[in-house]
Amino acid sequence: MQQRPRTIIITGGTVSGIGKGITAASIGRLLMNQGFSVLPVKADPYLNQDAGTMNPFQHGEVFVTEDGAETDLDLGHYERFLDVNVDKTSNFTGGSVYQAVMEHERDGEYLGKTIQLIPHVTDEIKRRIDLASKPNPDFLTVEIGGTVGDIEALLFIEAARQYRTEHPSRVISVHVVKMDYLYPSDEAKTKPIQHAVTLLRSYGLQPDILIVRCKREISPSDREKISLFTGVPVSRIVAAQDAESLYEIPAKLDAHGMTKAVLECFPDVHPTNGKSHREEWATMLKKCKDRKDTVKVGLVGKYIDHSDAYLSVIEAVHHAGIAHGVHTKIVPINSEDSNVAEQVRKVDAIIIPGGFGNRGIEGKITAITTARTEKIPFMGICLGLQTAVIEAARNLAKIPTATSSEFDEKAKEQVIAFLPGQEGLRRKGGTMRLGSYPAVLTKGSLAEKIYKQYRPDELQGQTISERHRHRYEVNPDYHEALTKAGLVISGMSPDGHLAEFIELPEKTHPYFIATQAHPEFRSRPNKPHPLFAGLIAATRK
Repeated sequence: MQQRPRTIIITGGTVSGIGKGITAASIGRLLMNQGFSVLPVKADPYLNQDAGTMNPFQHGEVFVTEDGAETDLDLGHYERFLDVNVDKTSNFTGGSVYQAVMEHERDGEYLGKTIQLIPHVTDEIKRRIDLASKPNPDFLTVEIGGTVGDIEALLFIEAARQYRTEHPSRVISVHVVKMDYLYPSDEAKTKPIQHAVTLLRSYGLQPDILIVRCKREISPSDREKISLFTGVPVSRIVAAQDAESLYEIPAKLDAHGMTKAVLECFPDVHPTNGKSHREEWATMLKKCKDRKDTVKVGLVGKYIDHSDAYLSVIEAVHHAGIAHGVHTKIVPINSEDSNVAEQVRKVDAIIIPGGFGNRGIEGKITAITTARTEKIPFMGICLGLQTAVIEAARNLAKIPTATSSEFDEKAKEQVIAFLPGQEGLRRKGGTMRLGSYPAVLTKGSLAEKIYKQYRPDELQGQTISERHRHRYEVNPDYHEALTKAGLVISGMSPDGHLAEFIELPEKTHPYFIATQAHPEFRSRPNKPHPLFAGLIAATRK
């Protein structure tokens, strides 16, 4: 019988946002560096069915998988650190778990039993973990969202406890905690760590490894105190200090004994013949350190005060900077400001990222006009393509009232309109065009050129594939008018109906390109996405 993967349950204590996602991704990267295969899971206790309808201000970006799942942003960290494409089994929520239990009950699958939180809900949580482990990797990392004290997390902690009891030699617990520092003396205090572990133990889960977020190295006396009060051996108390780059964190954790601690918990683990990814990561880190010049990239949007709302875009810019040997500084530009054009003129390139709603739209169009007329490298993503089309329709095709049906349902000149079949939809969650879709690139276009340059293995003939998340498209009725005005539709859906890429000819602009897709989701620190790599390259010319 096939054995279950060795499973690492990752929880957090006392405060949220402590870095569990980066911790899970870093542990996975360290195990990959040893030659093991790793798959990640994020279990979010909140009651939303998925992250699709959540406000970016509250929860950050929605990360979309190849198979169209709208997930937590931590899955982006997993994909970037592990260089894998996860799927819908890698993220589930409390809401989806409860819904599944109710559907099983309605279908009579419980044979008349009284439905209870234990065992029915906890069994469903464990079933989701098993489902994610079906590809049978060497290791499965399972991050439980929130903190151990959250009421909605209780059943997830209980499920983890049961799972560990059922598979005692193949499941370990990693608890991420925080060292506290008193103001103004800056004295380190371990008491919050003790309380965080005591609470976890009260739910029946004893941590095997503690990862301690700290400003400086933990003193020997504090290590001994933490070990005494938590029952975790000193050798498995791993300091997690801040790093200059996210991608340095695995190496810093390794230097503090992370890999050794994990493998110590699995004494039956034997050396693997799998491919080690250590060298490619080390090469990427060296490129990070060797960078000299700085490129300023303006990010024009309405969520600029909350960087997590554009997390994958920001990381994709940094990946392109690493590839070209330059530091990339993100300059937030609020599209509701009155001096957007002035701000755009002060940067080396701009990006209009995805989004919804009409707030700040005119500022984005102003930014695009400035970039187009003053030859500033420009890249548009999803809504960024749509606003670029509106700008071209107004200023190149001379359709002054051009807009989107999203912004004005009664407008006459709707150059952006609902996707076919979306017109009557009223439910918001899970109803968009989601996941990976193909696009056929125009031969000789800028789009084809940069895919050939940076990812030739992904260009099958003239076809590439990118992830989507939207319900509006360029209205086909305006394709001809736009192209006659000078806009190039350089990528189409295979049926020739939907515009996937637009650009301006290279002879008229150094770099002006937009896509209806979300290419940021497929960028990696050691393998930047072509559109971002092309943008940074254009600033270097």
